[in-house]
Amino acid sequence: MDSTAPDSSRPSNDMPLWLALLPVFVLISALSWNVWIYGDNALSGSSQMIIILVTGFAAAIGLLRGTSWKQQQVSVVSTISNAMPSILILMLVGALASIWLLCGTVPMLVYYGVKILNPTIFLLACCIACALTSLVSGSSWSTAATIGVAMVGVGRALEIPDGLIGGAIISGAYFGDKVSPLSDTTNLAAAVTETPLFTHIRYLFLTTGPSIVITLILFTVIGFNIDTTSTEVDVQNVLGAIEQRFNISLWLLLPPVITLGLIVRKVDAIPALFAGVLAGIVCALIFQRELVADLMQGADKYALYSIIMNTLYGGVDISTTNTMLNDLFSASGMRGMLETVWLILAAMSFGGVMEACGMLQRIMDSVKSLVSGFFSLVACTAGTCLVTNLSTSDQYIAVAIPGRMYAGLYKEMGYKSENLSRTLEDTGTVTSVLIPWNTCGAYHAAVLGIGTFTYLPFCFFNLLSPLMTLLFAWFMIKIRRIEPDQQEGLSSVTA
Repeated sequence: MDSTAPDSSRPSNDMPLWLALLPVFVLISALSWNVWIYGDNALSGSSQMIIILVTGFAAAIGLLRGTSWKQQQVSVVSTISNAMPSILILMLVGALASIWLLCGTVPMLVYYGVKILNPTIFLLACCIACALTSLVSGSSWSTAATIGVAMVGVGRALEIPDGLIGGAIISGAYFGDKVSPLSDTTNLAAAVTETPLFTHIRYLFLTTGPSIVITLILFTVIGFNIDTTSTEVDVQNVLGAIEQRFNISLWLLLPPVITLGLIVRKVDAIPALFAGVLAGIVCALIFQRELVADLMQGADKYALYSIIMNTLYGGVDISTTNTMLNDLFSASGMRGMLETVWLILAAMSFGGVMEACGMLQRIMDSVKSLVSGFFSLVACTAGTCLVTNLSTSDQYIAVAIPGRMYAGLYKEMGYKSENLSRTLEDTGTVTSVLIPWNTCGAYHAAVLGIGTFTYLPFCFFNLLSPLMTLLFAWFMIKIRRIEPDQQEGLSSVTA
């Protein structure tokens, strides 16, 4: 039995640190160069090929160091299998975005969003709305796929730059994802550190609260400095174009209400999104009959079936009298997610090889040797989370591995487990979406239609959270220590 399982302990013990870091350095350097060459088209295939080539390079090092291809293959298959739910969600989101466009849900949200909001308060309102949705649903992914997509439409209609829109959506979504008791990463961080869930959440608010307040202030200041002169003239044009093409009704809220309602009731994301797709199909047939009939012109007797199927897997383009809306009312369906799926498969393969060959463990061990005090302990934990996000492309691994790695060290140094669980969330959870080849970064870029490097500078909450946890550690603000009698008990157990 043991012979078939990945055995990274032997190669990790004597592997030089520079050799363990070499694939990560080559990957980051090559991807940076590739982005410089290809720009926004880097994720169309070239970045995926680079990850595959560097995976081969890492695998070759592993073979030379004594890790068999069988061991590496088992690890790659295991990491990819862990990512399969994310891939299925991504494919469903592609279908959902297209059918919600055809049924009028997205245009309706854009219509009322443009009517109610204005550029001055849009970023603030967008961030708050996404935060509340994520807090209730416990998922940044579901938030981005539902209200996030609608907010992109509203923001573009108001001529807000894409980077700011994406930053507001992701900042709000990840606030809710961090502190919601329904969030998988929140529960994971609490579980791997053996911290009571609500103890973890309450302690997390000490750093999360200031981060989101500063974020909202920044979006408010930016909003008041947005030029609104051209937008005020175009609003009526946008509203008229939407009314001319779609039947606008509040009944079109049914698909997102059903989807979010199922998620709140702790139904798994895949059946919840599937229900949202089915609801979108029904709404399209009931409320957008004129639009569907227009798209059916000149088609055969199976036209209705073909239009629905083409919308789900191939996307839909709906033309209006407004040029800007023509770009907005275009979705690529499941087919549009294939490049992102390819990216995830390549990235998870790299992470699997790194883990099987012991390179990841070697990097982790070297980081632990740098710990000398509480600040360095937190800094090393944060650095480990970031390196894991970069090298394994998965936020769950970036929470779980450092959590297991540092749990004993925090106890040995006399600090309660919530110090560790908070650091895992402040660094491992929120930085994943800022990395293009991470599953979270790839997902949000694909769903929102905004490049990772475009929204990254404006994800204020995600950038502030790691800095806030380091600041609290430096000044020893509200740091919880293990009581002396508890420390003695721990020592006697481990002795």
